[in-house]
Amino acid sequence: MTRPADIGARIGVLVAAQRRAERVRLRLAAGAAAVVTVAAVGLLGLSGWFITGAALAGLGGMAAVQAFNYLTPSAVIRLLAILRTGARYVERVAGHEAALRALARLRPQLFAALTSGAPGRALALSSGEASARLVQDVDAVQTLFVRLSAPWGAVAGAAVAIGLAALASPAAALLLALAMTASAVGSLLLSRRLSDPAGRAAQVAVGALKNRLSALEAAAPELRAYGLEGWAVDECADRARDLDRRRGDVALAGGWLAAWQVVAAAGAVVLVTGAVVGAPAPLAALAILAALMGMDATAGLATALHQNGAAAQAAERLDALAASCPTAAAATIAPSSDAVELLGRSVAPPFRLAVIGASGVGKTTALERLIGLREAPAGLFKVGGVDAAETDPALRRARFAYAAQDVRLLDASVRDNLALAGAFDDETLWRALDDAVLGDRFRRDPEGLDAPIGPDGARLSGGERRRLSLARAYLRGAPWLVLDEPTEGLDAATEARVLAALDRRLSQSGQGLILVSHRLAPTDLCDAVVRLTDDRSALALGQGGQPVGLLDPQFVQ
Repeated sequence: MTRPADIGARIGVLVAAQRRAERVRLRLAAGAAAVVTVAAVGLLGLSGWFITGAALAGLGGMAAVQAFNYLTPSAVIRLLAILRTGARYVERVAGHEAALRALARLRPQLFAALTSGAPGRALALSSGEASARLVQDVDAVQTLFVRLSAPWGAVAGAAVAIGLAALASPAAALLLALAMTASAVGSLLLSRRLSDPAGRAAQVAVGALKNRLSALEAAAPELRAYGLEGWAVDECADRARDLDRRRGDVALAGGWLAAWQVVAAAGAVVLVTGAVVGAPAPLAALAILAALMGMDATAGLATALHQNGAAAQAAERLDALAASCPTAAAATIAPSSDAVELLGRSVAPPFRLAVIGASGVGKTTALERLIGLREAPAGLFKVGGVDAAETDPALRRARFAYAAQDVRLLDASVRDNLALAGAFDDETLWRALDDAVLGDRFRRDPEGLDAPIGPDGARLSGGERRRLSLARAYLRGAPWLVLDEPTEGLDAATEARVLAALDRRLSQSGQGLILVSHRLAPTDLCDAVVRLTDDRSALALGQGGQPVGLLDPQFVQ
């Protein structure tokens, strides 16, 4: 079985914490697994003894039949059958409930670690790779909880089987113990030789497939426009075929493990049968059948070993996400105010600043560095009087409500997409939509706020998608509202309405504004303008377009 110490320090800590939180259910599952194997071994062994004894009593004549006690063994057999069934149910329910509850807490922890940690780590992961880690990899870690009961069941079954075999012959018990040891060692070697590398490769292949699918899905309109659908299908098919090959290797490894279990069980039966020659027939039958069932009890351990490779690889991949878990974050200096210092000048809400410039000069990059979505070099910005490089990115992000140029929406309802900003009543949601000049659009929809918008807002126009993102940013009551090309794709009339509503909202809320735009109309709302030029320098402009200072070139590097 995989232990936390084997799977990386950070994810191991999180897994260990969830095991402690679910220890009652995990212990119940382990106890139930032990009862299952004890009942199963005892049931088959006692059944063999009972059937053989009854047959011999029948051959012994009427007197032997009358003397044979069949009530007690039959009652015990019935009890063992009930115990096995009930304990199996308890084991499955307790084990899977513990795993599901643990993963339900673990997945948000890892997502929080990814989103609140170092920007470089999050930016290094594509959306497909992040999805694979938070879905498939976390699911694979489930085995670290579900299979914890396997060793308990195997040990309990082995102990009972050896004890029953000893009733017929001490030699049979010794040989059975040796056979079980050989079975466990062989399963361990096979799993390390075959299952572990196959499982690891399969986990990597899943991530590669999802990564490719995500990238191609994002480029779907362009692929259709250039007639490249066939090429895209072939690209996905190549990744899918590789995944199928890896899963075939996993299945083949499982087949070898199963074959080894059959060979080991057959060898154990042969050895025990030879050792009980000369023992009373009922006890010999008891020993042989107990040996067979005892060997079967170790199959659960082999299954757990078979899944170790995938679980270990998944845990290693998740360890990178857990590296930035908030509980393990390094101590940083918290900003003392909402002021932002750049251009050698400190500004605070309700100040309004615009950043303009030609496409590609670094406007969005500079913005993302300021608000904590990218690493900020030392001395570049100050937030709350503290160098941005010395603050926790999560603390810095909390001061900014951001509507990005690259709009991302959930395949869900309008309400669900707005809920990313927090929990609000319907009146507040409608007010945000109205300020984004989108309220009337959804009031006409029979489903209103519960109207689905499709994958990434496919049911909306480009301008509606942008305005829904804008409404979501409005809902977050941060000191600064940061907007990247908020009116791109809008006609002049709609742009004027959006800007008028934005001006009104800022005046009412007292928020500061930092705005990036290649259009001039939004800059009329601002108190100052920074123009980024093609030679990677930045010129600070006041109202009326007069230069007021030169910005350090590293601002846009």
